[in-house]
Amino acid sequence: MDHNKATFAAGCFWGVEASFEKIEGVLSTSVGYTGGDFENPSYHDVCTGKTGHAESVLLDFDADVVSYQELLDHFWSIHDPTTLNRQGPDVGTQYRSVIFYHDEEQRRMALESKRRLEGSGKYKGKIVTEIVPAQRFYMAEEYHQKYFKKHGIGGCRL
Repeated sequence: MDHNKATFAAGCFWGVEASFEKIEGVLSTSVGYTGGDFENPSYHDVCTGKTGHAESVLLDFDADVVSYQELLDHFWSIHDPTTLNRQGPDVGTQYRSVIFYHDEEQRRMALESKRRLEGSGKYKGKIVTEIVPAQRFYMAEEYHQKYFKKHGIGGCRL
């Protein structure tokens, strides 16, 4: 088994997590905060928009079952990467679109997938997704983990 990590932000982390955990080869998911400079943030802190963190999902995946490219393709399909600091009704920098890469190969693949999508003509607007190095990931409070499963919410598409 080839364990790898991937981190994505694409709006409210509840739906993003629920979407990724359905993918065969995704071994575990955790929601949390990353990309900012505020140590040990709480949900309340992040919601102020002043911490620099994005609501994010950290994946542990088996690369023998699902490739990083497949995860990137899924990431692009579940949100609108042209809306700056917004996904649906959620507004603020904490809801921005970000790929946090864990190594040089992930960086290269993320940049290439963004270039392909930009050239595809799928979106009229500019893709605003950030592609930045993974930083310290702070786990969100327990009540946020697996939120949709805990509350019987399923089958939704972002």
